[in-house]
Amino acid sequence: MSTLVVYFSFTGSTKFIAEKIAETTGADITELRISKNYPAEGFGKYFWGGKSVIFGEKPKLINKPIDLNKYDTIIIGTPIWAGSFTPPIKSLISQYKIQGKRIALFASHGGGGAQKCFTKLKKELSGNEFLSEIDFVEPKKSLEENLSKAVKWSQNLAI
Repeated sequence: MSTLVVYFSFTGSTKFIAEKIAETTGADITELRISKNYPAEGFGKYFWGGKSVIFGEKPKLINKPIDLNKYDTIIIGTPIWAGSFTPPIKSLISQYKIQGKRIALFASHGGGGAQKCFTKLKKELSGNEFLSEIDFVEPKKSLEENLSKAVKWSQNLAI
């Protein structure tokens, strides 16, 4: 069996970390893509993202289907929006009914909400074994520090 890194990235920060984790672990990697993008600037960025989380929206994923049977370990990455994981991750969980896997979680954010996000993710992903979790505050601002942190965490996953 093998490992999959699956993530959603809005500004590229989560993608930056996901790529380093996949490179370090030798995992396959899939970026979740949605049919309708969120506003990227100004008030709309925060309004639509927060509204989508609060109302439990599940945007349509436009990726090719993912064969999760190939993987015993799944590393899930998300930005933190309104103290939670993003709606595309909610779509992934809803669409694929992830069960009996080894799960590691990572999140990127501008400050705060990581434990709340991880608690919500673990609840949604009950029926799995959780290996580890880590958060990255503004990953691109401290590039080398966050790359090093991602590598060290990845190496300690024992996958």
